[in-house]
Amino acid sequence: MLHVHAQQNGLLVPTGWVEGAALPAGTVWIDLVSPTHEEEKAIEAVLGIDIPVREKLAEIEASSRLYNAGDATFMTATLVTRANNDEPVLEAITFILARHILVTVRYCQPMAFEAFAQRFQKVPGCPANGEGVLLGLLEAIVDRLADHLERAGMIVAETSKNVFKDEEGKSNRYKEFLLKISEEGDFTSNVRESLVSLSRLVAFLVATMEAGEQKVEARKAMKAHLKTLQRDIASLTDHVSYLSAKISFLLDATLGMINIEQSGIIKIFSVAAVVLLPPTLIASIYGMNFRVMPELDWTYGYLFSIGLMILSVIVTYLFFRRKGYL
Repeated sequence: MLHVHAQQNGLLVPTGWVEGAALPAGTVWIDLVSPTHEEEKAIEAVLGIDIPVREKLAEIEASSRLYNAGDATFMTATLVTRANNDEPVLEAITFILARHILVTVRYCQPMAFEAFAQRFQKVPGCPANGEGVLLGLLEAIVDRLADHLERAGMIVAETSKNVFKDEEGKSNRYKEFLLKISEEGDFTSNVRESLVSLSRLVAFLVATMEAGEQKVEARKAMKAHLKTLQRDIASLTDHVSYLSAKISFLLDATLGMINIEQSGIIKIFSVAAVVLLPPTLIASIYGMNFRVMPELDWTYGYLFSIGLMILSVIVTYLFFRRKGYL
């Protein structure tokens, strides 16, 4: 799918560009969403660039995803998105700056792209060139990652509250707690990878801007914007580290609570076995088949043995109760 956006009177306006025609005046952003081979070739022809396809991106090393080729700048970042089943998915998204037009190549639907487009389709203030659109998109992506982390933090806090809450039937929910903890741990790990990827992209963009041909005022404004993005990314990276530590603690605490529950169950069986040991011994003694056993001819021998067994159980139980084992 191919979307060509132009800036008109401060608004981001979708255009009905036809393949093979010249780009409309004011074009600032070309968004390729799961593009076909024909769409890629059409954009390559009109901008004179070579768009890396998905198969090539999978083969390119992370250190080689940021480069300049002629007058175009190619940058690929790995971004995390929530799939339809709410599982985190890492996807590579390519940003290309050519002739002051931004080209994005993606095979996913991050909410940041939709939010950015909807914002400037209704409210004036859309940047007048591709560089500005790129900065706005990166800002929207970082904001979206912050929202993801906030949601993950709320889930972790709620799970922590449930793990340490004293309630009936909690032991039956430990599997649910572990699943939530593992999901959020996996998600924060993916967010960390995205932030590292974005940090490298922004640093590369800063270096590219310094060597670019923009006016001094525009270059200073863009560098200031990029520095702000770098600080935001650094703050989110610190927050991810905090969440990761909290998730690790919560995982250890949950496993500890499970061990406590299991130890309590084992203790009950152990005490029950010891409590039943004396009556078992008494029954074993009087179950021996010897001819000479004085109690065999005793009228009250049966009642005596039963009473002795009950007394041994009571004495053993009271002993464990006094020691605090029960």
